[in-house]
Amino acid sequence: MTTRAPRHLPEGARAARRRSERQGHTAERIAALALMLRGYRILGRRQKTPLGEIDLIAVRGRRVAFVEVKRRSTREAAESALTPDQRARIRRAASLWLARNARYQSYEMGFDLVLIAGRRWPRYLRNAL
Repeated sequence: MTTRAPRHLPEGARAARRRSERQGHTAERIAALALMLRGYRILGRRQKTPLGEIDLIAVRGRRVAFVEVKRRSTREAAESALTPDQRARIRRAASLWLARNARYQSYEMGFDLVLIAGRRWPRYLRNAL
């Protein structure tokens, strides 16, 4: 699915936004691969709810993880890009997702973060949100 930049933006800004969206999708694919190598099974990518979007939803054993992916030029920049409002949005969206997916309601719930900086391997932070 390709999203389009708003038409009211100048062409240069639209191109930059499309490039940024592609980079975000690539970062999410890299994060999903890193989670799969850790034994997680990906249940969903870019899961949209009326309360917000969850980048990745993954399960391993009896733990379901709601994962935010941040890609920046440095790990410090990626980590600081996560705001308190985003943390709250992810938690609200996860609660709604669980309400709609009864199978996972008894699972341990985790809020994880994957940081991607440059060409380095992703840094996975369990229960970081």
